[in-house]
Amino acid sequence: MIIYGKQVVLYVLKNHPNIIEEVMFSKEIENKTFNQFLTLSKKIIKLDNKKAQSLAQGGNHQGFFLKLNKYTFTPINHIKKDSFILVLDGLTDVGNIGAITRSAYALGINSIIVSGIKSIKEEAIIRTSSGAFLDIAFNLYQNNSELLNELKQSGFTLIGATKNGVDLTKYQKVDKSDKVALILGNENTGLCNKIEKKLDLKVSIKMHNKFDSLNVSVAAGILMYNLTK
Repeated sequence: MIIYGKQVVLYVLKNHPNIIEEVMFSKEIENKTFNQFLTLSKKIIKLDNKKAQSLAQGGNHQGFFLKLNKYTFTPINHIKKDSFILVLDGLTDVGNIGAITRSAYALGINSIIVSGIKSIKEEAIIRTSSGAFLDIAFNLYQNNSELLNELKQSGFTLIGATKNGVDLTKYQKVDKSDKVALILGNENTGLCNKIEKKLDLKVSIKMHNKFDSLNVSVAAGILMYNLTK
C-alpha cells in the first residue's frame, strides 16, 4: 500500500512508524527530516520523476512516498462496544470519506463503518484524512440492511440524516450513556428507502436562503458536533 504527500507521510512517521515498510523520495530532503527516516532502519529508495508520477497517479506527491503494511479493518464486535458509531452507507468518494474521517477523529468519534459497498481505497483515505484513518476504528460491512439489524440488536438507536427529518436544533442531545449510530447516505441519493424504514429517528439540518443541499462531509461535521457536544 503506497501513500504520498509530505504532510501525511510525516504524520505516519511520527504516529505510526511501525507500519512503514519502505521510504521513497523523488527529490532531495533536508538533513533533519531525512535523519528521522534513517532511524526507522528501513529501506530508502530514490525515485525518478517518471516513477514518482506513476505511483502518485498524477497527484501532488511533493517528493514523499511510503510503502505501508497491509491495512487491517477493526472487527465489528469491537466497534459495537463503542457508544457512538458513524455509518457511511453507500459513500464512494474517497475525498468525502477522508474529510468525514478527519472530522470524526477531531470531534472524538471513535468508530466508523462504511456499508453498502464492496471495497474502499484505504491508501487514498489515509491521504485525504491527513492520516486520521489510521487512528480510528474502521470497518467495511457490505450488507447495509444486515448491519443495521445487528446494531439494533446490540442496543443502538439508529439516527439517519434525511431532508425530511426533525430539525437538529430541536433534538435533545445524545447522552453519554446512549448507544447511537448516526447514518449518512450516498453523496447523490442519500439514504435508500429500506434503510430509512429501519431508522429510529430522522434528523435534518435547517437551511436558509431557500437552499437545500450540503456536501455530505460538511453535513457530517455539523451532525456529529451537534449530537455529541
